[in-house]
Order: sequence, then structure tokens, then C-alpha cells
Amino acid sequence: MGIYLNPGNEGFGDAIRSEIYVDKTELIAQTNKYMNTEQKFICVSRPRRFGKSMALKMLAAYYCCSCDSAELFRGRKIESDASFQAHLNKYDVIYLNMQQFLIESRKQEVTDYLEQEVLEELRELYGELFPERVTILSAALRKIYANTRKRFIFLVDEWDCVMRERQKSEAMHKQYLDFLRDLLKDQPYVALAYMTGILPVKKYGQHSALNMFTEYSMTDQDVFEEYTGFTKTEVTELCTQYNMDFSLTSSWYDGYLFTRFRHIYNPKSVVEAMRRHKFSNYWTSTETYDALKIYMDMDFGGLRADIVQMLGGGRVKVNTKSFQNDMRNFRTKDDVLTLLIHLGYLAYDSGTAEAFIPNKEIIEEFENAMSVGGWSEVMRVLKESEKLLENTLLCDGDSVAEALDRAHTEVSSILTYNDENSLACAIGLAYYSARKDYRLIREFPTGKGFADIVFLPLPHTGRPALVVELKYDRSVSSAIQQIRDRHYTQAFEGYTGQILLVGITYKEENQTKPHSCVIEKMEKM
Repeated sequence: MGIYLNPGNEGFGDAIRSEIYVDKTELIAQTNKYMNTEQKFICVSRPRRFGKSMALKMLAAYYCCSCDSAELFRGRKIESDASFQAHLNKYDVIYLNMQQFLIESRKQEVTDYLEQEVLEELRELYGELFPERVTILSAALRKIYANTRKRFIFLVDEWDCVMRERQKSEAMHKQYLDFLRDLLKDQPYVALAYMTGILPVKKYGQHSALNMFTEYSMTDQDVFEEYTGFTKTEVTELCTQYNMDFSLTSSWYDGYLFTRFRHIYNPKSVVEAMRRHKFSNYWTSTETYDALKIYMDMDFGGLRADIVQMLGGGRVKVNTKSFQNDMRNFRTKDDVLTLLIHLGYLAYDSGTAEAFIPNKEIIEEFENAMSVGGWSEVMRVLKESEKLLENTLLCDGDSVAEALDRAHTEVSSILTYNDENSLACAIGLAYYSARKDYRLIREFPTGKGFADIVFLPLPHTGRPALVVELKYDRSVSSAIQQIRDRHYTQAFEGYTGQILLVGITYKEENQTKPHSCVIEKMEKM
């Protein structure tokens, strides 16, 4: 076994011996399906700490011919798959951690250092098959294949770190991409190439050296959806095992969604919450909020309004197609939003092409980023949101309307009211602090329409539920009447207790007091 050539199965062994291990071995069935086919080039991009390296260690343990991993996979989900025995420990594996090469190469070209290190190990095993003068990795591998007909599996971790950490080195980017193309594209010795990173590989300016790869990113994970994070079923089982509240876990770490799996949880944060028996900001604490603030403060038309809209619980349309898949070349606000999707700060619904803030953990990170300047008017609204909720629970409609007037004045330069949707975003922002006790749901389905905003109390808070109906340029009484006429509260399945009916209207012509609010109580038995 070597460092790069056939690294063994110790990494996967450490994973399954950990206090919490969630079985994602069925991912191997997908890679087996693409083995030795035209689809054998796979690039799976996900945010940091979403299990990318763990997946590579698992694949190395499964395919690597220098070890016997049957016992490690005994009882795992993949063991019952028809392809399991066919590929178990049958291949030479070349495992490349590009972050390591970038750090260790120092003044040397990173690809030169990589070739030097990997060739040294190849010579120990296959040195008699290629001459000493061969210093190009692809040339050595071709000669090995010509003599043995053996194919290799390439596992590349942090493939995009060169682009992320050397953002201004365009020449270095091109040289690196050319190296990967020469190493992998149209080479007979490739059985499978599985790369992971944060960014997709599709394009860097006009250079598309890696167009043989099929991308599976946070905008479309396709067959790898289930392995992107923890599923609802997996988190439910962990909550039962560790006696943690599932609803609270969901509010903190759920929110990433795809076509089939509509609830994907941040795996790093769920594991830490279970282990420590405490909900907190675990994933984002591994990186300074300055990384997010840089992109939030970019001066693209409409970007600030979109962020405010999402902080208020809304969604924004995003065109993800123009993004150049790097962290430097931005042309529109959509490019910035798309990057935030790939970084994990935003979730994306491909069905509606909308982005949104996924959960409480990420909302806190946005708040941290805004707290250090440039967002003072929004921060004032957030700080006053606790008093707004208190007045709502006291059924003080006049005080609520006055607070909404002040909040609107603060954010009017960023977020302009023009319909009930924008009004809903502003209301969601004004009630920001309610999220610690409530789950905020926009467009809550009731069977007879959709309630504009529903605040469902989290378990053990003792708070009443809130049904908020918004009207733009209408009477406040019509808002309350609509809640009653359409029986919105009957949709609260399993909920018993007090419900507050909150009607809020905005009339633009009333400049001194544009908001009106009426609050009524009812009991649901």
C-alpha cells in the first residue's frame, strides 16, 4: 500500500468505528454502474464538510486491490447489491488530495510535484514496465496499460482548490486543467474517475478542458441526491437514538432540497448536535463569516434586495447557467447567488429555479456577516423584532402596525413594496427573532387556499400559533375575514391550543400610518 497508489482502507475503517456513522455505501452501486463506460467521469461538488472526503475513503477501501475490505463492508447496505462482489478490491487506485499537493509543492509547480510523488510509487510496483526517463504520469500509465491491460481508478479530492485558493492565477488554472485533461481524457487506462470539490467543473472562461465529466452539483445532484447529506429518515433515526427533538433538528439543519429528496440535512452539524446533545452553529463555525460577507457586499443591482427578501423567509429567482464556476469572475447578481448555492449558504429548488436560506444555522451566519457594517438598517429591524413579537402575542395591533411602519422605513431603500409577496418578505424580516421559537412557513397550504405566513411553535415553547394574512391596498378586516372564511386553522394537523389570527394591510397612500393590524384569538381543540 502507498500514499497515492492503493492507499488502503484505514480511512474508511476510522469512519465506521466513529461514534456516529450513517451508512452511505449504496453510493458504490452508482459508481459501479458507470465503471468502464462513457459515463465513468464523475464530478460531485458539495459544500465543505458535507462528507466528500469520507466518500472517497469509502471508494478507496472498496476498489483498492492492496487490501481485503470484505469485513469492513459486512452488513452494510451495498453488500446486498448485485455488483458488490464484482469490483470489491479488484483495482489499482490512485488517490490524489489536491489540497495536500498545493500546500506541499511550495515554489514547485503543483502538477510537477504531483507527478514526481505518484511516479515514485508507481515505479515501486511497475517500474520494469516504463523506463526511468519517463517523467510524465500519463505516459507511464499508458505503458503500464499496454503491458498489463490493467485499468486504474482515480479518486481526486478537493479538485478545485487551485481555483479557490489561487483565484488570480489564470495561467496556473489553465496549466492545471490541461494536466487533468491529459491525465484522464481519452486515456485507455481509466476505469473510473471520481472527483470531488466545492465548485463544478463545467467552464472557466473559454477553457473547458474537463468537458468529459458529468457534473453533480448543488443545483442538480441527480442520482447522488441521497448521498449529498443526511436524509429525513436517517436524521429521524439519529434523533430517536440520541433523544434529540426532531423538529428542532430540522429547523437548525434541514433545508437543502433536490428533485426526489426534498429534505437533505447538513451532515456535519447533525453529527455534532447529536454527539454534544446541543443545537448550535457547527458547520459555519469552521470558517469565518468574512467569507460570506465578501459576496453579500458585492455591488450588483438587486443583490441586497434579494438577500433581504430571503432573510424575510422569501425565495428569489436565480439563473444558474451564466455562472463561470469560479470565485472571481462575476457579471451579475445571479452569479453571486449561484456561488452561494455551491458554497452551501443558500439552498436551491431546481423545479422553480429559486434560491432561499435553508435553516436557522445559515440564517445566523447571514446575521453575523451583516453585523460588521454595511447593513445597519437591516440590523436595526432585526434587533426590534423581539419587541414586535411580544406585542403580537399581547394582541396589541396598534403597536404592531407602528413597529411595521418603522421597519418599512428602515428597509425601504432596499426592499420596495409592490405586492403582497414583497410585503410578506418584509413582515418575515420584521419577525426575525420569532424563528427561535417558531417555524415560519410561507404560503402554507390549507386545502382552501394558502395562508400567507404561518408561525408554527416549536415543541416545548408554549407559544400560540400565528396565522398571518396580508393585504396590499385592502382593508384589514378583509384579511381576518379571509382566514375565517377559508378555515385556514383547520389545516394545523395535530396542533391543539391557542391560535392568533393576524391581519396586516399596507396602503401606500397613507404616508403617516401605512400599516394596519388586527389580532384575534381562537382556540383549536
